[in-house]
Amino acid sequence: MKKRVRLLPFLAPGLALYLVLFVYPTLTGFYYSLTDWDGLSPSYRFVGLDNYVSTAKDIVFKKSLVNNLKFMLTVVLVQTVMSLLLALRLAKQSKRNIAFRALFFVPTILSSVSVGFIWTFVYDPSLGLLNGMLKSVGLEAWTQNWLGNADIAILSVAAVQAWAHIGQMMILFVAGIQAIPNELIESARLDGANPFQLFVRVMWPLLAPAAAIVVSYSTIQSFKAFDLVFTMTGGGPNYSTEILSTYIYNSAFMNYTFGKASTASIYFLVLISLITVLQFRALRTDRVSD
Repeated sequence: MKKRVRLLPFLAPGLALYLVLFVYPTLTGFYYSLTDWDGLSPSYRFVGLDNYVSTAKDIVFKKSLVNNLKFMLTVVLVQTVMSLLLALRLAKQSKRNIAFRALFFVPTILSSVSVGFIWTFVYDPSLGLLNGMLKSVGLEAWTQNWLGNADIAILSVAAVQAWAHIGQMMILFVAGIQAIPNELIESARLDGANPFQLFVRVMWPLLAPAAAIVVSYSTIQSFKAFDLVFTMTGGGPNYSTEILSTYIYNSAFMNYTFGKASTASIYFLVLISLITVLQFRALRTDRVSD
């Protein structure tokens, strides 16, 4: 106990930053969510839970929530599966694998705004690279207005979000694979395990902690994907790519309903906390010992 007390001064700077940068803004946001503040005027009125009721009934908010869940599920599924497959292929140490790892990691270091502008040109229905490639291989019927079609626009943006961070997730899985003792793998092979059995019964249980991190990180990133969505579609067409972050931005800075934006932020915080807890429970690392 005395030792912990002596450590408190060393924890103080970090604790102070946490209180200032997270706790205070969260409490302030909750307070504004109970008012009708427009973000500019010096006065505001306390409205209780009215913002929570009106936001929950808002059709655009409901649509942004559904879009965000579609976006999140697509990103998490594509990123987890693709990064795991790449990690299994590139985990062995060799110059060629290191070069490919670096190649797949390059999109991660690009800014989301740059990625958004690049893929806006790729998706261009008339001059875009994607439709051009489909036409060149005889798949002209598959060409689309990828960002202008309300039915697929959210999936088109989600694919870009997944592409941009696959390399980052791959590195996490590579680290997990390289941490698996070779003796376990060799023993399983000597016992006659085929590649599928080797992965399911030996490697996957040991990769559970890395998988939990990848899924949770992908989820948080997909909910924070404001700049990419805003750059590529701005939430359109017809709110088909409106997600919670763009809804909050539009409420606060376009419609000047700061109290309502704060309410949506609180909903956002609760939702992402709930999803993260459920994911960690589903991918509990203590299953490794089962």
